[in-house]
Amino acid sequence: MQKFQNYYKDVSLRMKNREIDILIVVNMFLTGFDATTLNTLWVDKDLRMHGLIQAYSRTNRILNSIKTYGNIICFRNLEKATNDAIALFGDKDAKGIVLMRTYDEYYNGYTDSRGERHRGYAALVDELLKIYPIGERILSEKAQKKFIWLWGAILKLRNILSAFDRFQQDSLLTERDVQDYCSIYNTLHEKWRSEEHEKEDINDDVEFEMELISNIEVNIDYILNLVSKYHDAHTSDRQVEIKNDIERAIGASPKMRSKKDLIEDFIASLTPQSNVGLDWNAFVHERIRTELDNLINDEKLKPEPAKRFVNDCFHEGYVETSGTAVAGILPPMPRFQKGGNRDQKKQDVIDRLRGFFNRFYDICPEGIDEGGIQEMRAPSAKPV
Repeated sequence: MQKFQNYYKDVSLRMKNREIDILIVVNMFLTGFDATTLNTLWVDKDLRMHGLIQAYSRTNRILNSIKTYGNIICFRNLEKATNDAIALFGDKDAKGIVLMRTYDEYYNGYTDSRGERHRGYAALVDELLKIYPIGERILSEKAQKKFIWLWGAILKLRNILSAFDRFQQDSLLTERDVQDYCSIYNTLHEKWRSEEHEKEDINDDVEFEMELISNIEVNIDYILNLVSKYHDAHTSDRQVEIKNDIERAIGASPKMRSKKDLIEDFIASLTPQSNVGLDWNAFVHERIRTELDNLINDEKLKPEPAKRFVNDCFHEGYVETSGTAVAGILPPMPRFQKGGNRDQKKQDVIDRLRGFFNRFYDICPEGIDEGGIQEMRAPSAKPV
Protein backbone atom coordinates (compact mmCIF):
# COMPACT_ATOMS: atom_id res chain seq x y z
CA MET A 1 0.00 0.00 0.00
CA GLN A 2 2.92 2.35 0.66
CA LYS A 3 5.09 1.40 -2.31
CA PHE A 4 4.31 4.50 -4.38
CA GLN A 5 4.56 6.88 -1.43
CA ASN A 6 7.90 5.37 -0.49
CA TYR A 7 9.10 5.75 -4.07
CA TYR A 8 7.99 9.40 -4.08
CA LYS A 9 9.74 10.10 -0.79
CA ASP A 10 12.90 8.38 -1.98
CA VAL A 11 13.06 10.43 -5.21
CA SER A 12 12.36 13.63 -3.25
CA LEU A 13 15.16 12.95 -0.80
CA ARG A 14 17.64 12.01 -3.51
CA MET A 15 16.86 15.20 -5.44
CA LYS A 16 17.39 17.33 -2.35
CA ASN A 17 20.66 15.52 -1.62
CA ARG A 18 21.86 16.08 -5.21
CA GLU A 19 22.06 12.35 -5.90
CA ILE A 20 20.04 12.75 -9.13
CA ASP A 21 21.35 15.00 -11.88
CA ILE A 22 18.38 15.02 -14.26
CA LEU A 23 14.76 14.13 -13.46
CA ILE A 24 12.25 13.73 -16.32
CA VAL A 25 8.70 14.50 -15.20
CA VAL A 26 5.21 14.94 -16.65
CA ASN A 27 3.14 16.44 -13.85
CA MET A 28 4.45 15.07 -10.57
CA PHE A 29 7.45 17.01 -9.20
CA LEU A 30 6.65 19.75 -11.70
CA THR A 31 4.69 21.53 -8.96
CA GLY A 32 4.45 21.18 -5.19
CA PHE A 33 8.07 20.15 -4.70
CA ASP A 34 11.01 22.11 -3.29
CA ALA A 35 14.73 21.41 -3.53
CA THR A 36 16.86 24.53 -3.23
CA THR A 37 19.72 22.97 -5.23
CA LEU A 38 17.60 22.67 -8.40
CA ASN A 39 18.77 25.26 -10.90
CA THR A 40 17.48 24.41 -14.40
CA LEU A 41 14.09 23.48 -15.86
CA TRP A 42 13.84 22.28 -19.46
CA VAL A 43 10.26 22.87 -20.68
CA ASP A 44 8.67 21.03 -23.61
CA LYS A 45 5.09 21.45 -22.50
CA ASP A 46 2.39 24.12 -22.88
CA LEU A 47 2.34 25.70 -19.43
CA ARG A 48 -0.11 28.44 -18.47
CA MET A 49 -1.09 30.62 -15.53
CA HIS A 50 -0.60 29.08 -12.06
CA GLY A 51 0.87 25.88 -13.52
CA LEU A 52 3.54 27.91 -15.30
CA ILE A 53 4.40 29.97 -12.21
CA GLN A 54 4.60 26.90 -9.99
CA ALA A 55 6.72 24.97 -12.49
CA TYR A 56 9.13 27.86 -12.95
CA SER A 57 9.33 28.18 -9.17
CA ARG A 58 10.95 24.73 -8.88
CA THR A 59 14.23 26.38 -9.87
CA ASN A 60 14.16 29.83 -8.28
CA ARG A 61 14.62 28.94 -4.61
CA ILE A 62 17.60 31.03 -3.50
CA LEU A 63 20.26 28.80 -1.97
CA ASN A 64 23.21 31.14 -1.38
CA SER A 65 25.12 33.92 -3.12
CA ILE A 66 26.03 31.46 -5.89
CA LYS A 67 22.49 30.35 -6.70
CA THR A 68 20.44 33.55 -6.80
CA TYR A 69 18.14 32.66 -9.68
CA GLY A 70 16.71 29.76 -11.67
CA ASN A 71 17.33 28.93 -15.31
CA ILE A 72 14.41 28.11 -17.65
CA ILE A 73 15.15 26.61 -21.07
CA CYS A 74 12.05 26.54 -23.29
CA PHE A 75 11.50 24.37 -26.36
CA ARG A 76 8.13 26.05 -26.92
CA ASN A 77 7.22 29.70 -27.29
CA LEU A 78 5.98 30.55 -23.80
CA GLU A 79 6.86 34.25 -23.78
CA LYS A 80 3.25 35.48 -23.91
CA ALA A 81 2.09 32.84 -21.42
CA THR A 82 4.90 33.85 -19.07
CA ASN A 83 4.10 37.57 -19.28
CA ASP A 84 0.37 36.89 -18.79
CA ALA A 85 1.04 34.74 -15.71
CA ILE A 86 3.35 37.34 -14.17
CA ALA A 87 0.77 40.07 -14.79
CA LEU A 88 -2.05 38.01 -13.26
CA PHE A 89 -0.29 36.75 -10.15
CA GLY A 90 2.02 39.69 -9.57
CA ASP A 91 2.29 43.01 -11.36
CA LYS A 92 1.99 43.63 -15.08
CA ASP A 93 5.07 45.88 -14.78
CA ALA A 94 7.06 43.34 -12.79
CA LYS A 95 8.61 41.57 -15.76
CA GLY A 96 11.95 43.31 -15.26
CA ILE A 97 12.00 42.23 -11.63
CA VAL A 98 10.84 38.63 -11.98
CA LEU A 99 12.86 37.78 -15.09
CA MET A 100 16.62 38.02 -15.41
CA ARG A 101 18.04 40.53 -17.87
CA THR A 102 19.69 39.63 -21.13
CA TYR A 103 23.29 38.56 -21.62
CA ASP A 104 24.14 41.84 -23.36
CA GLU A 105 22.73 43.89 -20.48
CA TYR A 106 24.80 42.07 -17.87
CA TYR A 107 27.87 42.17 -20.11
CA ASN A 108 27.65 45.75 -21.40
CA GLY A 109 25.52 47.42 -18.70
CA TYR A 110 21.96 48.71 -18.55
CA THR A 111 19.72 51.45 -17.16
CA ASP A 112 16.93 50.28 -14.85
CA SER A 113 13.36 51.59 -14.65
CA ARG A 114 14.41 54.23 -12.08
CA GLY A 115 16.97 55.64 -14.48
CA GLU A 116 19.94 54.26 -12.54
CA ARG A 117 22.86 53.11 -14.67
CA HIS A 118 24.43 49.72 -13.90
CA ARG A 119 27.86 49.09 -15.35
CA GLY A 120 28.37 45.81 -17.15
CA TYR A 121 31.01 43.12 -16.82
CA ALA A 122 33.19 44.49 -19.64
CA ALA A 123 33.45 47.96 -18.08
CA LEU A 124 34.25 46.56 -14.62
CA VAL A 125 36.99 44.27 -15.96
CA ASP A 126 38.46 47.15 -17.96
CA GLU A 127 38.64 49.25 -14.78
CA LEU A 128 40.17 46.34 -12.86
CA LEU A 129 42.95 45.78 -15.39
CA LYS A 130 43.77 49.50 -15.56
CA ILE A 131 43.76 50.28 -11.84
CA TYR A 132 44.99 46.94 -10.46
CA PRO A 133 47.37 45.33 -12.99
CA ILE A 134 48.57 41.91 -11.90
CA GLY A 135 51.91 42.04 -10.11
CA GLU A 136 51.46 45.44 -8.48
CA ARG A 137 50.81 45.65 -4.74
CA ILE A 138 47.68 47.35 -3.43
CA LEU A 139 49.03 49.46 -0.60
CA SER A 140 46.52 52.00 0.68
CA GLU A 141 43.42 51.07 2.66
CA LYS A 142 41.25 53.06 0.24
CA ALA A 143 42.66 51.16 -2.75
CA GLN A 144 42.15 47.84 -1.00
CA LYS A 145 38.51 48.66 -0.26
CA LYS A 146 38.01 49.64 -3.88
CA PHE A 147 39.55 46.38 -5.10
CA ILE A 148 37.43 44.29 -2.72
CA TRP A 149 34.25 45.94 -4.02
CA LEU A 150 35.32 45.78 -7.67
CA TRP A 151 36.36 42.12 -7.66
CA GLY A 152 33.24 41.20 -5.69
CA ALA A 153 31.07 42.92 -8.33
CA ILE A 154 32.92 41.08 -11.10
CA LEU A 155 32.46 37.75 -9.30
CA LYS A 156 28.71 38.36 -9.07
CA LEU A 157 28.46 39.08 -12.78
CA ARG A 158 30.68 36.10 -13.68
CA ASN A 159 28.34 33.93 -11.63
CA ILE A 160 25.39 35.10 -13.75
CA LEU A 161 27.15 35.19 -17.12
CA SER A 162 28.63 31.70 -16.72
CA ALA A 163 25.13 30.33 -17.38
CA PHE A 164 25.49 31.57 -20.98
CA ASP A 165 27.61 29.62 -23.48
CA ARG A 166 28.82 32.86 -25.06
CA PHE A 167 30.69 33.83 -21.93
CA GLN A 168 33.40 31.22 -22.52
CA GLN A 169 34.68 33.35 -25.40
CA ASP A 170 33.91 36.72 -23.78
CA SER A 171 35.34 36.30 -20.28
CA LEU A 172 38.21 38.81 -20.90
CA LEU A 173 40.21 37.19 -18.07
CA THR A 174 42.34 34.08 -18.41
CA GLU A 175 42.28 31.30 -15.83
CA ARG A 176 45.60 32.62 -14.51
CA ASP A 177 44.18 36.14 -14.22
CA VAL A 178 41.21 34.87 -12.21
CA GLN A 179 43.49 32.87 -9.90
CA ASP A 180 45.80 35.84 -9.38
CA TYR A 181 42.95 38.20 -8.48
CA CYS A 182 41.33 35.56 -6.26
CA SER A 183 44.66 35.16 -4.47
CA ILE A 184 44.81 38.91 -3.79
CA TYR A 185 41.17 38.83 -2.66
CA ASN A 186 41.81 35.93 -0.27
CA THR A 187 44.88 37.64 1.17
CA LEU A 188 42.90 40.82 1.84
CA HIS A 189 40.10 38.76 3.38
CA GLU A 190 42.55 37.19 5.82
CA LYS A 191 44.06 40.58 6.60
CA TRP A 192 40.80 42.47 7.09
CA ARG A 193 39.19 39.70 9.09
CA SER A 194 42.13 39.37 11.44
CA GLU A 195 41.69 40.18 15.12
CA GLU A 196 43.63 43.41 14.74
CA HIS A 197 41.27 44.83 12.13
CA GLU A 198 38.18 43.63 13.98
CA LYS A 199 39.24 45.67 16.98
CA GLU A 200 39.73 48.76 14.85
CA ASP A 201 36.22 48.42 13.37
CA ILE A 202 37.44 49.68 10.01
CA ASN A 203 35.96 46.85 7.91
CA ASP A 204 32.27 47.34 8.68
CA ASP A 205 31.64 48.62 5.15
CA VAL A 206 33.64 45.85 3.45
CA GLU A 207 31.77 42.78 2.23
CA PHE A 208 33.57 39.72 0.92
CA GLU A 209 31.93 37.29 -1.54
CA MET A 210 33.62 34.15 -0.23
CA GLU A 211 30.86 31.80 -1.45
CA LEU A 212 31.50 33.03 -4.98
CA ILE A 213 35.23 32.48 -4.48
CA SER A 214 34.57 28.87 -3.42
CA ASN A 215 32.47 28.40 -6.56
CA ILE A 216 35.57 28.76 -8.76
CA GLU A 217 38.20 27.27 -6.49
CA VAL A 218 40.43 24.32 -7.32
CA ASN A 219 40.74 21.05 -5.41
CA ILE A 220 43.60 18.77 -4.42
CA ASP A 221 43.38 16.69 -7.61
CA TYR A 222 44.01 19.82 -9.66
CA ILE A 223 47.02 20.70 -7.50
CA LEU A 224 48.44 17.16 -7.68
CA ASN A 225 48.10 17.21 -11.44
CA LEU A 226 50.34 20.30 -11.47
CA VAL A 227 52.73 18.62 -9.03
CA SER A 228 52.95 15.63 -11.41
CA LYS A 229 53.82 17.99 -14.27
CA TYR A 230 56.41 19.65 -12.04
CA HIS A 231 57.95 16.28 -11.18
CA ASP A 232 58.05 15.19 -14.84
CA ALA A 233 59.44 18.50 -16.17
CA HIS A 234 62.83 18.14 -17.84
CA THR A 235 64.09 21.72 -17.51
CA SER A 236 64.48 24.03 -14.54
CA ASP A 237 62.69 26.84 -16.41
CA ARG A 238 59.66 24.61 -16.92
CA GLN A 239 59.72 23.62 -13.23
CA VAL A 240 59.78 27.28 -12.18
CA GLU A 241 56.81 28.00 -14.44
CA ILE A 242 54.78 25.10 -13.05
CA LYS A 243 55.79 25.99 -9.47
CA ASN A 244 54.34 29.46 -10.06
CA ASP A 245 51.14 27.86 -11.37
CA ILE A 246 50.93 25.77 -8.19
CA GLU A 247 51.42 28.79 -5.95
CA ARG A 248 48.85 30.74 -7.95
CA ALA A 249 46.26 27.95 -7.68
CA ILE A 250 46.85 27.54 -3.93
CA GLY A 251 46.53 31.27 -3.34
CA ALA A 252 43.23 31.41 -5.26
CA SER A 253 41.54 28.78 -3.08
CA PRO A 254 40.61 29.41 0.58
CA LYS A 255 40.67 25.67 1.28
CA MET A 256 44.03 25.08 -0.38
CA ARG A 257 45.68 28.00 1.43
CA SER A 258 45.47 26.09 4.72
CA LYS A 259 47.39 23.25 3.06
CA LYS A 260 50.11 25.39 1.47
CA ASP A 261 52.88 24.15 3.77
CA LEU A 262 51.76 20.53 3.25
CA ILE A 263 52.01 20.86 -0.52
CA GLU A 264 55.30 22.73 -0.40
CA ASP A 265 56.84 20.16 1.96
CA PHE A 266 55.60 17.35 -0.28
CA ILE A 267 57.16 18.94 -3.38
CA ALA A 268 60.44 19.32 -1.51
CA SER A 269 60.36 15.60 -0.62
CA LEU A 270 60.04 14.41 -4.23
CA THR A 271 62.83 12.42 -5.82
CA PRO A 272 63.28 11.27 -9.45
CA GLN A 273 61.83 7.90 -8.42
CA SER A 274 58.75 9.34 -6.72
CA ASN A 275 55.20 8.38 -7.68
CA VAL A 276 53.19 11.52 -6.96
CA GLY A 277 49.83 9.83 -6.30
CA LEU A 278 51.10 7.06 -4.03
CA ASP A 279 53.73 9.18 -2.29
CA TRP A 280 51.15 11.89 -1.57
CA ASN A 281 49.02 9.30 0.24
CA ALA A 282 51.96 8.19 2.36
CA PHE A 283 52.99 11.79 3.04
CA VAL A 284 49.51 12.87 4.19
CA HIS A 285 49.19 9.61 6.14
CA GLU A 286 52.24 10.56 8.18
CA ARG A 287 51.40 14.24 8.60
CA ILE A 288 47.86 13.69 9.82
CA ARG A 289 49.17 11.21 12.39
CA THR A 290 51.90 13.58 13.56
CA GLU A 291 49.71 16.68 13.75
CA LEU A 292 46.94 14.87 15.60
CA ASP A 293 49.44 13.54 18.13
CA ASN A 294 50.83 17.06 18.56
CA LEU A 295 47.33 18.47 19.08
CA ILE A 296 46.55 15.81 21.69
CA ASN A 297 49.84 16.42 23.53
CA ASP A 298 49.57 20.22 23.40
CA GLU A 299 46.03 20.25 24.78
CA LYS A 300 46.66 17.27 27.10
CA LEU A 301 43.63 15.43 25.71
CA LYS A 302 42.77 11.82 26.44
CA PRO A 303 44.52 10.05 23.53
CA GLU A 304 42.20 7.18 22.63
CA PRO A 305 38.89 9.06 23.18
CA ALA A 306 40.31 12.01 21.21
CA LYS A 307 41.23 9.78 18.24
CA ARG A 308 37.80 8.17 18.29
CA PHE A 309 36.19 11.61 18.40
CA VAL A 310 38.21 12.87 15.43
CA ASN A 311 37.47 9.67 13.52
CA ASP A 312 33.73 10.18 14.11
CA CYS A 313 34.01 13.79 12.88
CA PHE A 314 35.64 12.64 9.66
CA HIS A 315 32.95 10.05 9.06
CA GLU A 316 30.12 12.50 9.83
CA GLY A 317 31.69 15.31 7.79
CA TYR A 318 31.74 17.96 10.53
CA VAL A 319 33.05 18.62 14.04
CA GLU A 320 30.35 17.81 16.60
CA THR A 321 30.36 20.47 19.32
CA SER A 322 27.04 19.78 21.04
CA GLY A 323 26.45 17.17 23.69
CA THR A 324 29.17 15.68 25.89
CA ALA A 325 31.50 14.35 23.18
CA VAL A 326 34.05 17.17 23.43
CA ALA A 327 33.90 17.22 27.22
CA GLY A 328 34.77 13.52 27.20
CA ILE A 329 38.17 14.10 25.63
CA LEU A 330 39.25 17.05 27.80
CA PRO A 331 41.84 16.54 30.53
CA PRO A 332 40.74 16.48 34.18
CA MET A 333 40.20 20.04 35.28
CA PRO A 334 38.72 21.32 38.59
CA ARG A 335 35.68 23.49 37.80
CA PHE A 336 36.34 26.01 40.56
CA GLN A 337 40.13 26.11 40.61
CA LYS A 338 41.61 29.57 40.03
CA GLY A 339 42.73 29.91 36.42
CA GLY A 340 40.90 26.74 35.48
CA ASN A 341 38.31 28.03 33.01
CA ARG A 342 36.88 24.78 31.62
CA ASP A 343 34.55 26.53 29.15
CA GLN A 344 37.44 28.47 27.65
CA LYS A 345 39.54 25.31 27.46
CA LYS A 346 36.71 23.53 25.67
CA GLN A 347 36.38 26.35 23.14
CA ASP A 348 40.14 26.40 22.50
CA VAL A 349 40.08 22.66 21.85
CA ILE A 350 37.09 23.00 19.51
CA ASP A 351 38.87 25.71 17.53
CA ARG A 352 41.97 23.55 17.11
CA LEU A 353 39.91 20.50 16.16
CA ARG A 354 38.07 22.52 13.52
CA GLY A 355 41.35 23.77 12.12
CA PHE A 356 42.69 20.20 11.99
CA PHE A 357 39.46 18.96 10.37
CA ASN A 358 39.39 21.71 7.73
CA ARG A 359 43.05 21.11 6.93
CA PHE A 360 42.75 17.37 6.29
CA TYR A 361 39.12 16.40 5.67
CA ASP A 362 39.00 16.98 1.91
CA ILE A 363 42.30 15.19 1.34
CA CYS A 364 41.65 12.36 3.82
CA PRO A 365 37.85 11.99 4.14
CA GLU A 366 38.14 8.41 5.47
CA GLY A 367 39.55 9.79 8.70
CA ILE A 368 41.42 7.70 11.25
CA ASP A 369 40.78 4.63 13.31
CA GLU A 370 41.95 3.80 16.80
CA GLY A 371 45.09 2.16 15.44
CA GLY A 372 46.12 5.00 13.20
CA ILE A 373 45.34 6.29 9.77
CA GLN A 374 43.21 4.25 7.43
CA GLU A 375 44.37 3.71 3.86
CA MET A 376 43.48 6.64 1.64
CA ARG A 377 42.39 6.63 -1.98
CA ALA A 378 45.05 7.61 -4.50
CA PRO A 379 44.01 10.91 -6.10
CA SER A 380 43.10 10.72 -9.76
CA ALA A 381 45.60 13.53 -10.47
CA LYS A 382 43.33 14.93 -13.16
CA PRO A 383 42.51 18.63 -13.52
CA VAL A 384 39.09 19.63 -12.22
